[in-house]
Amino acid sequence: MTTAIHLSSQLAAFDGASVDGSAYTDVVRLAERAPGWLDAAVAFWSTYGMLLFAVLMALGWWRARQVSAEAALTALAAPVLVVVSFAVDSLVKSAVRESRPCQSLHLATVEACPAPGDWSFPSNHAALAAAAAVALWCVSRGLGAIATVAALAMAASRVWVGAHYPHDALAGVAVGALVALAGMFVLRRLSLAPRLVASRLRPLLLAAS
Repeated sequence: MTTAIHLSSQLAAFDGASVDGSAYTDVVRLAERAPGWLDAAVAFWSTYGMLLFAVLMALGWWRARQVSAEAALTALAAPVLVVVSFAVDSLVKSAVRESRPCQSLHLATVEACPAPGDWSFPSNHAALAAAAAVALWCVSRGLGAIATVAALAMAASRVWVGAHYPHDALAGVAVGALVALAGMFVLRRLSLAPRLVASRLRPLLLAAS
């Protein structure tokens, strides 16, 4: 019975190879011919690069506390919106149920192929990185610019290591960016900073004078 359910799940999964499978194949084969150090560097970034966004968000919050409560609240919203983008992205994944390209095309990839049922569309990494980048633009143009370059590198790295089709990465960027934009718009409309400054959360919003 369990085997039948598993096979049914696999048959119901969407195969994205018809969208841009050839582009994915070209990238994966290019990675196969690339120097080992380059593949290792891209794989390292793909796995641990999100730590840079965490550092940038923490730095943005620390600086914002010196400016105003509104700026600090915006900075604090950044990691929250990253989490929300992950939730939205995961819901889309569960709805679309696209098989990983390494499962459909059976190519050797830099990163080990995920197990069946670990869906591909959209890319979580790309969504998280894009949400962080857009949110950081609202905190600091300098940090936003750095995060944008890093987010694009993250999205590209997910294709290079073989984890996603190009359209998965682009869709992830779109999901993350839209979630962050919508969240920042709502935050500005709510005007929460004055009320939070009067609460026990004041130390998070304003540096001690």
